[in-house]
Amino acid sequence: MTQDRTLLFIGATTRALRTAKEFGLDVVLLQHRSKFEAEQAALADVTFVADYTDWSAVRPLAQAARERWGITAALALTDPALDALGRVNDLFGLGGTGHEVCRRFRDKYEMRRHLAARGAPVIGAEPLESRDDLTSFGDRYGYPFIVKPTDAAAGIGVFRVDGPADADAAWRRVLGLRETGVNRGCGYLFPLTGFLMEEYVDGPEFSVEAFSFSGRHVVVAVTEKLTSDTHFAELGHTVPARVTSAQEELVATAATGFLDAMGLADGPSHTEIRIGPRGPVVIESHNRIGGDRITDLVEAVYGIDLVAYAIGRPFGLVEELTERPRPRGGAAVRFLDAGPGRVAAIDGLAELRSRPDVIAADVFAKVGDVVGPVLDNNDRLGLVAATGPDGDAAVKLCEELLENTLNVQVVNP
Repeated sequence: MTQDRTLLFIGATTRALRTAKEFGLDVVLLQHRSKFEAEQAALADVTFVADYTDWSAVRPLAQAARERWGITAALALTDPALDALGRVNDLFGLGGTGHEVCRRFRDKYEMRRHLAARGAPVIGAEPLESRDDLTSFGDRYGYPFIVKPTDAAAGIGVFRVDGPADADAAWRRVLGLRETGVNRGCGYLFPLTGFLMEEYVDGPEFSVEAFSFSGRHVVVAVTEKLTSDTHFAELGHTVPARVTSAQEELVATAATGFLDAMGLADGPSHTEIRIGPRGPVVIESHNRIGGDRITDLVEAVYGIDLVAYAIGRPFGLVEELTERPRPRGGAAVRFLDAGPGRVAAIDGLAELRSRPDVIAADVFAKVGDVVGPVLDNNDRLGLVAATGPDGDAAVKLCEELLENTLNVQVVNP
């Protein structure tokens, strides 16, 4: 392997590994056992399988890789691997995002504290350590308010407290999550030990997909989100967001100001924002690309592959973006909620995948699986992502295809 072209990739997807190899990079893969696929070992030059959420397991492997093959850069594009990424960057002086900045993004209460100390716009937020904290927070900030883990993603463990009468049930729910965690989807990778309370922001939700170049933040896309009043799973995304230019600029400016305050200098970011009665509010942010096929929507509309940028940037293999790109058409994804029950039949995937206007079609369950109600992103049953002349057309097509072509039959178990 060539020392100046060697990437330590922590928790890579198979697609991302293909991209790294297309760049001609040598790749040392450090993969979680539960995420490992045989093709990944064929693509990577060296593969370690270990729990990348455990620094005591990661450190000796990273040091061995550094000594044996040299590491030019390290990268992670999934939340549970970002803590290890920051520590590796610090340990070897690689110049990527360090542990302190990664921690600010991962720890949602620390993010609020840091923003407040910098004089940035914030909402009320406090750690949740006892049943009485719920009542005190409601008295101080009013109802409803949000309870969520300090370190999680995908809507895991997030719920709303609507009034004083909900406090006992809310505390029982927190205790239950602390004891058992969430074993659906990626939930097992998050410990769910710390929780916080924060003011509820009522308003439309967006995410800002950005890429930073030595402290200069370029907004690549503003994504419109479809959410629910009954849970915190995201049910759809549309690129570009169907808003006025003034609203888009408001959201984009809030995101770049936030990234400045957080100290992010390089790489991708995915920042979730709601426009509430007091203006735009950052709900949370991640120093990684967005999930849920958002990167595919962005590439379809703007022609920019954020995965390729994240991989190529540390090696100087991609040109810096100088300005925000202009959209060409629209793209959307809509998710399927067909539970609870037992999956009896799945039809329509082959037809959907053969269409040129369909970016992706997936079902996350198989026949015979018992599925529960939707609580977070891990409970959604499938998706259709498609393109159109604009966002409205893309959304309409996704909804029609979910209704008429993708058939996931769920019956009482």
